[in-house]
Amino acid sequence: MGLTVESPVPMAVPHPYWPQDLRLDKYLPNDRPMWQILAFLFSTSGALMVGTWLLTGRRRPCVFSPGRRLVLCWFTICGFIHGVIEGYYSLYYPQILTDQFFLSQLWKEYAKGDSRYVLADNFTVCMETVTAWIWGPLSIWAVVAFLRQQPHRFVLQLIISLGQLYGDVLYFYTEYRDGFSHSQLGHPIYFWFYFVFMNMLWILIPSALIVDAWYNLSQAQSVADLRTRNPSHKTKRS
Repeated sequence: MGLTVESPVPMAVPHPYWPQDLRLDKYLPNDRPMWQILAFLFSTSGALMVGTWLLTGRRRPCVFSPGRRLVLCWFTICGFIHGVIEGYYSLYYPQILTDQFFLSQLWKEYAKGDSRYVLADNFTVCMETVTAWIWGPLSIWAVVAFLRQQPHRFVLQLIISLGQLYGDVLYFYTEYRDGFSHSQLGHPIYFWFYFVFMNMLWILIPSALIVDAWYNLSQAQSVADLRTRNPSHKTKRS
């Protein structure tokens, strides 16, 4: 009777993601350091912010307040992050774990704060796809609408901000229900900076913009109601 030789069990590929018992046998570590990836993200966002700030400061029929200029800077950055970075994820998420393209490495770095991105979690893929192909283009449209003083500009602001807020609330809530199991809970960079701070921006800023849009749309409706009740009443355009 011959002896049966069992094939050795392949060693698990080490990785930086949580939970630590995840098997990611095809994982290819980044060959770029964290600082290069973060420098690209924040320098590009900063350049877009400066460019939008200068553009909105030019003399126009309507002079933008500093607060409104910051809002347009925000929507420009949203257009970049949603359309380019998250758009890339929505298209190439199946190969990010094994790919060394720069944006793949960016997502592998961010996934240290939320491993759902390298696991191609169903909710994450769906959320990022909606964000990329709806909120990204609409963010650019909002910038154009404000620059051209189009009457639907605050409607766009309200729709985009509601969508961003809703998506981010679900993002946090689903991870909360999973017991924050996809990150090293309490880690100063991966949990508090990547997962909490960078995503909390899409809670706080859209919330403020929803209130701002509500106020401006309410003011416009008040004027429309006044004209309906008194057609001869003329209002001075601000």
